[in-house]
Amino acid sequence: MRCSAAAACSNPRRPEVNILSRRLFALLLLAGSLAFTNPAWAHPHVWITATSELIYAPDGSVTGVRHAWTFDDMFTTYALQGIETKTKGVYSREELASLAQTNVESLKEFAYFTFAKADGKKEKFEEPVDYYLEYKDSALTLHFTLPLKTPVKPKELAVEVFDPSFFIDFTLANKDPVKLVGAPATCQMKFQRPNDGSANAQKIGEQNFLSGANANYGAMFANKITVDCP
Repeated sequence: MRCSAAAACSNPRRPEVNILSRRLFALLLLAGSLAFTNPAWAHPHVWITATSELIYAPDGSVTGVRHAWTFDDMFTTYALQGIETKTKGVYSREELASLAQTNVESLKEFAYFTFAKADGKKEKFEEPVDYYLEYKDSALTLHFTLPLKTPVKPKELAVEVFDPSFFIDFTLANKDPVKLVGAPATCQMKFQRPNDGSANAQKIGEQNFLSGANANYGAMFANKITVDCP
């Protein structure tokens, strides 16, 4: 069954499809992308290759995080359905502008999958700025910047990127996954990739996640960035 965006894959006889479809629809208006979903599949359903930049002001304070998230080919294909372009197979930033706006607005519900602590204290972000979608090498990449509500100047900054429900799998890019932009020379950055938990994920079916029993399962697969500034 293929469903329209207006219908949002509504099917009262299959609540698991309703829930999953709403989540995808909220992220990237892909209301029809889960028509083929088997409820026995384990998470995740979407794969993102990520790069991040931590942005510093001249006084050494951290002002925000800049992300670039590249989506898997299947997700990209569904996201581009119905978008009109001047040239077939070519998608300009302008032609993708409406979808980009929907993306960042929808991500607010999920705290942008970005969690920061300054010297152990949780920090909050403003809404994204400078956002746009780029289509290159048959993949969509969402670029956006998350300004901190209040710039901070901690000795230790910790940033984690993950989906608590593990619906989306975030993987740091192989090349230059994390950069410091304008940071003091004394700051030292390190990052930690999550251990491969695919074996465990395969043991957990969709119903486990829908029941809420594994609501924070994705924390096991968080990409962790730490910056120490003496």
